[in-house]
Amino acid sequence: MSETNGTILKVHDLKTYFQTEDGVVKAVDGISFELKKGETIGIVGESGSGKSVTNLSVMRLIPEPPGKIVGGEIVFDGIDVRKLAIDDVRKIRGKRIAMIFQDPMTSLNPFLKISTQLMEVTQLHLGHDKRQAREHALKMLKMVGISDAENRLDGYPHELSGGMRQRVMIAMALSCDPELLIADEPTTALDVTIQAQILELIKDLKTRMGTSVILITHDLGVVAGMTEKIIVMYAGKVFEQAPTRELFKTPANPYTKGLLKSVPDPAHEDGTELYQIPGLPPDVAHLPPGCPFAERCERAEDICRADFPPFVQINENHHSLCHFAKEVYAESLAGK
Repeated sequence: MSETNGTILKVHDLKTYFQTEDGVVKAVDGISFELKKGETIGIVGESGSGKSVTNLSVMRLIPEPPGKIVGGEIVFDGIDVRKLAIDDVRKIRGKRIAMIFQDPMTSLNPFLKISTQLMEVTQLHLGHDKRQAREHALKMLKMVGISDAENRLDGYPHELSGGMRQRVMIAMALSCDPELLIADEPTTALDVTIQAQILELIKDLKTRMGTSVILITHDLGVVAGMTEKIIVMYAGKVFEQAPTRELFKTPANPYTKGLLKSVPDPAHEDGTELYQIPGLPPDVAHLPPGCPFAERCERAEDICRADFPPFVQINENHHSLCHFAKEVYAESLAGK
């Protein structure tokens, strides 16, 4: 059971660093968040912001070396995952915490049948024999909406479309009824129609099974109707954290405002140039002394380049890493 306050996962001051030839890359540098039972949170940000590394850290899947979790707590259902022996982590991983990885073609073994890969999960974690495991695998394929499931079950990954492979990955992740599902860019490289189907599938399964979900994406549009809360990451830091509706309506960070402006608007006239945040994300091995976003920020001042910004509390559930967070929030309230 989860803790009495309903919190299933608590990440506190998590730091995951990588040793490289260019120096220490602080891929995740002191982030904190909580996830309640049955809740969905979105983690968004540009490529390289630390989204995937955060959740690989939660799963204890950081390759050592070159990576290492150097600080912080990852408390799942009252247990600090960082302190567990790796054999105990394996008992949780795949059973109580499951992950849908970005690219199903590289996550599925091309030499093994779909049935073999699905059956392995429940044989390992639920003690199924071959017959039980096959029946369960078939049931899962049907549950995620794969047609002609009996024949698909004995096929190979390359025989399926991208959307079908992603559904297989979801079926595998949900085979043991996990309490926490981490979906890492689950709609990458899928066309818009299949994207919508996959997101609706995750939403439906979450409702039916009561699973808590962390949805990782670079696209704020994807998380709009899926999440209760959003965490915006940049350069390994949490730049903003707020309830979804509030973050979309009144962002309190220039970076978040830039991401929101970058979402294509169907109401725009043809030929309207799409907005993009100027510049490129910083080299996290050589971050500037001030705000990591300062060189790309339209409202940056001298203090932004000199001093690292504070994590400002806007209200009880809304925080922003910015020297001018309250001013940006006020501008958003005024519709600017």
